Order: sequence, then structure tokens, then C-alpha cells
Amino acid sequence: MSFTNVRKIPSAEEIVAENPLPSHLKKIKDKRDKEIKEILEGKSNKFIVIIGPCSADNEDSVCDYISRLAKINEKVKDTLFIVPRIYTGKPRTTGEGYKGIMHQPDPQKDSNMVEGIHAIRKLNIRAISESHLTAADEMLYPSNLPFVADLLTYIAVGARSVENQQHRLTASGIDVPVGMKNPTSGDLNVMFNSIRAAQSSHDFVYGGYEVKTSGNPFAHAIMRGSVNKHGDNIPNYHYEDITRAIEMYYDKGYENPSIIIDTNHSNSKKRFYEQPRIVKEVLHNRKYNNTLRKIIKGFMIESYIEEGNQKIEDGIYGKSITDPCLGWEATEELLYYMSERV
Repeated sequence: MSFTNVRKIPSAEEIVAENPLPSHLKKIKDKRDKEIKEILEGKSNKFIVIIGPCSADNEDSVCDYISRLAKINEKVKDTLFIVPRIYTGKPRTTGEGYKGIMHQPDPQKDSNMVEGIHAIRKLNIRAISESHLTAADEMLYPSNLPFVADLLTYIAVGARSVENQQHRLTASGIDVPVGMKNPTSGDLNVMFNSIRAAQSSHDFVYGGYEVKTSGNPFAHAIMRGSVNKHGDNIPNYHYEDITRAIEMYYDKGYENPSIIIDTNHSNSKKRFYEQPRIVKEVLHNRKYNNTLRKIIKGFMIESYIEEGNQKIEDGIYGKSITDPCLGWEATEELLYYMSERV
């Protein structure tokens, strides 16, 4: 084996000790963790909204965006539970393109993951301090989770990772809700198998240790659409799709059956402007079917300050450099729409 540009990564214990979550912010996180679990248990009727940029690419603009969310949160907190997306790694099918702030804390420069790991802790702690909102991230690499696990209220396992055994086993030891996306193929059995694995106890090797987990009862489904063998997008947020998924949930008897609808990706064909329409359709169906109302617990939405996306070199503040996002004005309008209709 041959590797170049080798850097020693500090341990998670060292990174956390260097920049710990202050105790007053930990109290905020503990309260929010408890609240989101109560929603998934059905003890609260609030609706979860996991919302924010496709990728966190700039500390200032991401914190600006989340502070705007915080102002709306004060007005809708009786009906919505807002979780900002701080997605610090970007999955890349071919390995090309911007891979997220964890890899490139400065998108204009080469990868430096030592700096990136420090950057993602700094970003999350600043966001909590300024907004009192704890965030969601994708578990792109299970080995990197310990660097931020104490900061997050929600974790997603992506469509390309949901079949991976290490992701499933790691999810079983996480103490916050973990959303398991359906794979790109759309096979719901794969998603439900991942939920079963995450809700079960396991023994495995993690971070150089043999560990035993107790299972995560808050592992649940995220419906994100799929792609067929011809490369065509197939949405799965329609009434028939969701009722079929709910039937599968009940047949399997899992704990806390819950579904989050991803309004972008293959559900919208990455047409960011379709997200409000998808939200409205799902809320309409949820209104007229009590089972859907009980099981559909929230949305995952991609949005930022400026709508669309850009090339890295364009340098437009608050505009995605990965997938296109809904702009702020449309986001604000959508959040108030949801608050009035959930």
C-alpha cells in the first residue's frame, strides 16, 4: 500500500477536550434530544423539519442561515421542531467534487481533514450558541462520528450507506434519532432491514475497541425516492407509496414507527423549487388519513440563503456549491405554511 500527504489525526477525545460543548449549551442539547424523541414516540404532536443547505460550506453563511431559522422557530415552536442541517461531508459517487467542510474547511483550497475536524466542531458549537438550535448531520463515515456526536440532535444514514454493515451497527449505539434512507434502488426491504439492525443490540469493533450496543429504538425511515436501471427518478412520497411503507412497518413490528419525507433528491429530481409542492401534497394526504398523520413525523428540506447553486469560484454568499437549494424567502414562507397545517 502506498499513501502520500499523510497527516496524524488527533483522537476524538483530544479534539473534544480541546473544544468542549459548554455546560449551558449541553443543557439545550439534552432538552432538544428529549423533545425529538417524544415526537417519534408519539408523545408530542409537533412536526419535525430538518432543513438547511445541501452541504455546510462556510461557517459565517451557515450560522447566518441558522440564526434566521431561530427567529422563525420562536414563532412556530408550538407546532414545528426545527433541526438545522449542518452537513459536513458530501457523498460523492465518483469521488470528484467538493466533499464538504470536513474535507475542505476552505473550499478554495486542497483537502485538510485535521483542520476540517476542528472546523466542524467550531461551526456546530457556534451555531448552538447563537441560535439555541442543535443540528442534524449525515453519518458519512462512522469512524468520524465521535468528533461531533456530542453536538448533534439528529443523524441520517444516506442512500449509498444504508446497506453498509458498519453504518447499521454504529447506528445501534447512537443515543439520538437516526434516520435510515431508502437506498438509491428504492428497495424498501433494504431500508427496513437497516432499521431492524439499528434497533438491535450488537457486538463489534469500533474505534479500536470491542463494543456492545443496546440498540437505538429511535431509528426510523427516510423516504427519498429512487433511481431505476435506466437512470430515471422515481418519487416515493405519494399516497400509495407511503401507505405501502406503513403496511411494511406494521408487519415488521418495529419500535416507534416513523417516516420522514425527503423533499429533494430523487423525490424532486433535485429540482429544488418542487419542494414546496411536495410538502403541500404530503400535508394534504396526511390531513385526510389518520394513519399517515400518525406515522409521517416530518420533512427533510434543502434550503439556503440564496436559491439554486453555484460553482465554487463564483463565491456568492449563502448559495450552495453542491446541490441546488430553496432560497430564504421561499423557505420562510414554507415554514409558516407548514406551521399552520400540521
